Order: sequence, then structure tokens, then C-alpha cells
Amino acid sequence: MSDVAEEKEVLRRERWYVVILAAIQVVHILDFVIMMPLGPVFMREFDISPVQFSTLVAAYTFSAGIVGFLGALYADHFDRKKFLLFNFSGFIIATFLCAIAPTFSTLLLARIIAGAFGGMLNANVLSMVSDLIPFQRRGNAMGAVMSAFSISSILGIPTGLFIANRLGWHSAFYFICLVGLVFWVLAFLRLPSVKARAVPKSFRENLSNFTSILGQWDYLQSFSLTSLLGFGIFMIIPFLATYMVRNVGVVESDLPLIYLIGGLGTIMSARLIGKLCDRIGSFRVFKWVAFLSIFPIFAITNLPPVQLWLALLASSLFTMIGSGRFIPAMTLVSAVVKPQERGTFMSLENAARQFSSGAASQVAGLIIGSTAAGSLTGFDVVGGICILTSLVAIYIAFRIKTKFNLR
Repeated sequence: MSDVAEEKEVLRRERWYVVILAAIQVVHILDFVIMMPLGPVFMREFDISPVQFSTLVAAYTFSAGIVGFLGALYADHFDRKKFLLFNFSGFIIATFLCAIAPTFSTLLLARIIAGAFGGMLNANVLSMVSDLIPFQRRGNAMGAVMSAFSISSILGIPTGLFIANRLGWHSAFYFICLVGLVFWVLAFLRLPSVKARAVPKSFRENLSNFTSILGQWDYLQSFSLTSLLGFGIFMIIPFLATYMVRNVGVVESDLPLIYLIGGLGTIMSARLIGKLCDRIGSFRVFKWVAFLSIFPIFAITNLPPVQLWLALLASSLFTMIGSGRFIPAMTLVSAVVKPQERGTFMSLENAARQFSSGAASQVAGLIIGSTAAGSLTGFDVVGGICILTSLVAIYIAFRIKTKFNLR
């Protein structure tokens, strides 16, 4: 085989890997984000407050963070593919438990189980992207995989809401289980094995390695970068649908449009951001995207009652630019870690991000209240906090870029 033909074959395989890994991200992200537009439904059917709803959302992220933190001890000791399929299986089962949950308490328990497997699944996917795709093409690959949020918004959320509106909220989780089974089979058939990077060690040796990784300043800076971004954005996202309904005047039947149009825009922006990372440098892209995100964050958290098209414009820009920050951020972070520590690092990074997202949801639940008429209060305050996290994240990214001589 000629060098040109061999290179084409390598690129073809890489595209398959990226498509399948992005598909897995779609499923577990859909399971998480479907909770947001169903917020008004849960509050009404379970008769719960904004704080209780934020607990329902945070249960997933806290569980993902705790299990990810513990799983980091052994993340580099398993074949990546086998570990991914194991966690994907547990995640599908947990989502089925969500579907059959009859009460708020049982749904809360099912969300905790789903978070335990979903958090590890996310770390598995990002580790495999870093293992299978070389750094010079990794920005584009990260853009494709992280556009899973957009694909979930375009296809999954409107479809899930349509099913939920017709058949009840339980059916949305049955839908996710079905899609998950399809992608599990594709992953089993097409993804390659990625052998364990680390030599098996005793628990004491694993713990020593674990604490060594936690003690590296470069790694801690990386964790703080993505955690800050997660904290800021997840002060807003869990309450966005409720704010749109109660404050802006969007009717519940129009909520799928917010996710459909925002997702379509984000798919295009994510691919563009990923390509720009490879072309001009991840830090340069992150700096400008993070700065530009200030404007839609302020707009969406201070939006008064407006016409539907203005609400869709504000929410779409928020989704496109807000989520777009994670693509160059994760590309920067992937350059910091040593290959033999990648699984542990990604598990810890994911755990830190999940903890910060869960904390953000809880803090936002304490800040946000409601008037006698049902409108939310304090949403502008959480918007201000999100803007502040963007500015601090730019400074941290600059320090990482300078230390590792990245663009």
C-alpha cells in the first residue's frame, strides 16, 4: 500500500472512531440534558421547588464526580474498549430505572445510579479520543465529539419532548435506552481495543500514583480550567427552560425549538471552532470564544418577555458560544497529560467538572427564587457569576499555554 493510500485508510478509520465515540456522547449527554426542558413538568407533577429540582439535576453530577474520582485509581488498568462497554451497559440499565421510576424519590435514586456510570463513560470517551487521534488532528476530533451536546439538542431533545408530551415523561427515558442499545452494538463492532497503559499495581501503589497525579500543579490548573467553565454554565442551564417559560413567555410546546435551533447552530460552530484550534491554536480560539461568551450570557440571564424569535436568537447564541468554549479548553488540557496517566487524568478531570457542575446547580437553586406569580428571580445574579468564571478561565488557559508553549 502506498503512503498516500495508507494515510487515507488511517483517516477513514479515525473518522469512524470519532463518529462512534460522538454517538456514545450523544446518548449519555441526552440522558442528562433531557432533565432541563422537563423541569417545568417535574416541578408540576411532583410538586417540587426550584431547590428540589436542582437537587434532582445535581444528583447525577455529584454521583458522576464521586465515582469518577474513585474510578481514577484504576482507569489506566483496563482495556479502554472493554471499560467503555461495561460503563455503557450500566448506564443503559440505570436509564431504564429512570423510565420506570414512579416517584420523586425513586427518580432521584435512579439519577444517582445513571450519574455513576455516565460520569465514567464520559471520561472513557475523551480518553479514547486522545489515544486514537494524534494531537495535530485532535482539535477537530474533540470538536466533533463535543458537538454531541448539539446533536442531542437537535435530534434527541425535540424527539424526547415530543414523545414525553404525547406519552408522558417516562417514555423519554425509554427512548434513550433504545438509542443507547443501538450505539452499544456499533461500539462493540467497530471500536478497536486500546490496551491498558499502566502496569497492574497494588492498591497502595495505585493510591500513591493517584496522589502523585493530584499533586502536580499543571494537572490541577487543567482541572480548574474545565471546572470553572462547568460551574458557570451549569448555574444557568438547569433553569433555562423554566426561565423561558415563566419569565420570557415561551410556551412549553415551543421549548423543543430552543434546543433544535440552538443545536443546529452549535453543530456548525463546534466544527468551525475545532478546525480553528488545529489551524491557529487552541489558546487563541479559547481566548476569543470565552470573551465573546460574555454577551449572550448576559443577554439570556436578563431577557424580559419578548417575541419567540428573539428568545430563540438569544438562547441559540448562548448555546453556540457558551458550549464552544469547552472545545479549545479540552484540547489544551489534553496536551498537558502524559499518555500513561491519561485515563486517570481524564477520570479526575471529569470528576472535578461533574462536582463543579453539581455544586453550580445547587448554588443556583439557592440563589434563584420565584415570585407569587411563578416568575424566577435571581437569574441575572447567576449570569454575572458565569461571566466572572469566563474571565478567570482565560487567565488559567493563558498560564497553561505559556507553560507548555502552545498556540
